[in-house]
Amino acid sequence: MKRSLIYLTLILIHVQLFSQDKHNEEKYYPETDPAVIEKIDQWQDIKFGLLMHWGPYSQWGIVESWSLCPEEYGWCERKEGLNPNDYFKYLREYEGLKNTFNPVKFDPDKWARAAKDAGMKYVVFTTKHHDGFCMFDSKYTDYKITDPGCKFSVNKKSNITEEIFKSFRKEGLWTGVYFSKPDWHSPYYWDPYYPPRDRNVNYEPEENPEKWNKFTDFTHNQILELLTDYGNIDILWLDGGWVRIQTKDEIKKWYTDQLKNNTNGYLKHRIINQDIKMDDLVKKAREVQPGLIVVDRAVPGKNQNYLTPENRVPEKPLPFPWESCIISGGGWSHTKDAKYMSGYKGIQLLVDIVAKGGNLLLNIAPTPDGEWQAGAYKLLEEYGRWIKVNGEGIYNSRPVTPAKVDNICITRGKNGNTYFFYLCDENELEMPDKITIRSQQPTDNAIVTILGYNKPLKWKLTDNGFTITIPESVKKNPPSDYVWTVKVSETKQSE
Repeated sequence: MKRSLIYLTLILIHVQLFSQDKHNEEKYYPETDPAVIEKIDQWQDIKFGLLMHWGPYSQWGIVESWSLCPEEYGWCERKEGLNPNDYFKYLREYEGLKNTFNPVKFDPDKWARAAKDAGMKYVVFTTKHHDGFCMFDSKYTDYKITDPGCKFSVNKKSNITEEIFKSFRKEGLWTGVYFSKPDWHSPYYWDPYYPPRDRNVNYEPEENPEKWNKFTDFTHNQILELLTDYGNIDILWLDGGWVRIQTKDEIKKWYTDQLKNNTNGYLKHRIINQDIKMDDLVKKAREVQPGLIVVDRAVPGKNQNYLTPENRVPEKPLPFPWESCIISGGGWSHTKDAKYMSGYKGIQLLVDIVAKGGNLLLNIAPTPDGEWQAGAYKLLEEYGRWIKVNGEGIYNSRPVTPAKVDNICITRGKNGNTYFFYLCDENELEMPDKITIRSQQPTDNAIVTILGYNKPLKWKLTDNGFTITIPESVKKNPPSDYVWTVKVSETKQSE
């Protein structure tokens, strides 16, 4: 447990430092393509998704990819392998994990059923992380799950991305491609002639245009491969926001700030112009997948169709599409003996996010042999029990002002109903005699119920809200745990 807590602490520090400038939450550039606008609106209806970080690194139980990166942060520290103090020997060991990766218990149908039963509506899978290992059968590299050098390549389910997408589509979920723009295995990004300096390309792209163009073509080819050969794709979720256009003014400002603030001469977090022609890529992508949602994470502009605050929830509603990606237990990648969040925390997290107008993308990390840990299934089962009763107030809803008053979150459904989510204290097992809502008032002919108990409730107006009387039978036997939902038909904002 102590190791898991240390691991999670390092992840949270990582998030605080590198949440991509809080993902520029005040900067959003609306989409203009009607097909994409419609798709984003549909995505805002489905609310709850699954993220999975998985690759050969899961065998070591380490933070995905980052130990290859020579940056001085805890999540980059090399702790596994025989040669953690010798970078190049460590690199060979790390890349050698491809040979022993053999997730023989991989059963994507089981995952898809569990996700569907939990109320999840979409999946985003790491087809390639920063280390460059492909969890799909790319024809542009041999650093992949289907290469004969990988032990799992002989398995009939070796094309893991294909199998996951087939299973989840069969259960009615949308599919999303997580793809890392940086590729630390590619000789066109980290040229073997030069040692890597940090997370960035290790040469100057503008001084080596031919090499950089090869990397740009490589990136486009792999993404188009995924969008062409793997069925209908709903979301292209691009990570590595430092791979982007940087203007001369931005680079100059960075150098000025570094020289001012660093007296030891060591320049951190270099800013490098890394133009991979995103506009061209997105145009080509939507020719293959019309209406595709593109999330060029942390890069303000038209190719970031929704924002993705990482491992945290904004303090207030955001006036544009957004999604919190959150670790369910351990770290983003597999953590041995991971401690998962409780159902109480997980369900209240979902309600808080939805009430603020966002989606929850919950990360579950598969084990090296291809399973989910028991804690993940237990958490999803709790979500499922709650969502069967209360999902009406979650899906197809939009935020209301105010989003939360006291311990009550609020949404309004596209059906015109308003939903008031009473967030229980952790040990609150019985409902109170009365629930008072101080932000809105029903109309005279409104019907007030509690989801899971469909008989109308007695209620009366107060100065700025209304009070509901809870029947004794419901009080002692609430219809769900952790959050109770009051449904009001035909309400109006109080003056």
